[in-house]
Amino acid sequence: MSPFLLTRTLPEDATDAALRADVLHGLTRHPKTLPPKWFYDARGSELFEEITRLPEYYPTRAEREILIDRADEIARVSGARTLIELGSGSSEKTRHLLDALPALHSYVPVDVSESALRGAAQALLAQRPELSVHALIADFTGGLALPGTPGPRLIAFLGGTIGNLLPEGRAAFLKSVRSLLSPGDALLLGTDLVKEEGVLVAAYDDAAGVTAEFNRNVLRVVNRELGADFEPAAFDHVALWDPERAWIEMRLRARRAHTVKVPALDLLVGFEAGEEMRTEVSAKFRQEGVRAELDAAGLRLDQWWTDSGGRFALSLATAV
Repeated sequence: MSPFLLTRTLPEDATDAALRADVLHGLTRHPKTLPPKWFYDARGSELFEEITRLPEYYPTRAEREILIDRADEIARVSGARTLIELGSGSSEKTRHLLDALPALHSYVPVDVSESALRGAAQALLAQRPELSVHALIADFTGGLALPGTPGPRLIAFLGGTIGNLLPEGRAAFLKSVRSLLSPGDALLLGTDLVKEEGVLVAAYDDAAGVTAEFNRNVLRVVNRELGADFEPAAFDHVALWDPERAWIEMRLRARRAHTVKVPALDLLVGFEAGEEMRTEVSAKFRQEGVRAELDAAGLRLDQWWTDSGGRFALSLATAV
């Protein structure tokens, strides 16, 4: 079996330090915010997997359709011998790409979760023992140093996750990806597309209430990790479409006035009745907007694929 390498580029206490910094910053500003990355503890990941199976939540199915239909074409155009996946999680979506890349030498999954990386690698190597897997415990938004692997390299950033970054964050991220690309390398980017408001809102406010539970899970994470006393039931889930910014906002709305204690930060946080705290932005895109953002980062949009319903897109970009 090919070796499995795991490299940690984050300090052991990086997650705790980042959570403390994000909570302190977010709960002492106006309006209050908490970053969406803190949804994803074990329970949050389970809830998100459930969300992807809901009838209202189309992005996962739409992206999978493109990957199944276009994997061979992506493989041919990219000619990749190394696949690098940012925010890889279970690596489930990339199986279609892996299967379409018979000449693939190396797979480099990048995630903050060591357990997710180990689990995904174990499953992959059981199926493809000839594959070299070099996993990175890293935060891809904070700069990334990649291991030496054969080119051409294909960097995959799937799931529409780029939409969770604010515009300035997207610009910085795309420039950082550009800095990683050598001649012949490419970026495969997943973007959710602008569509009818009703379809968008329903995807983030399902009838079964799973997304509401997922949204409130960020409060349980803060409670467990920082000793806070948030009452999740004291907050309503809100999903709104902002047509000017072309993004969905998820918020938590306080049902009553109350104060939350966060002992680990020696912090008291007051909420007014009806006050809303933003927990996620999910930007939606049009092809011309994606092209413009890539151009600004020094990347050229070479290929554009959508699902049959035109709901989601995968684009292939190379360095200018």
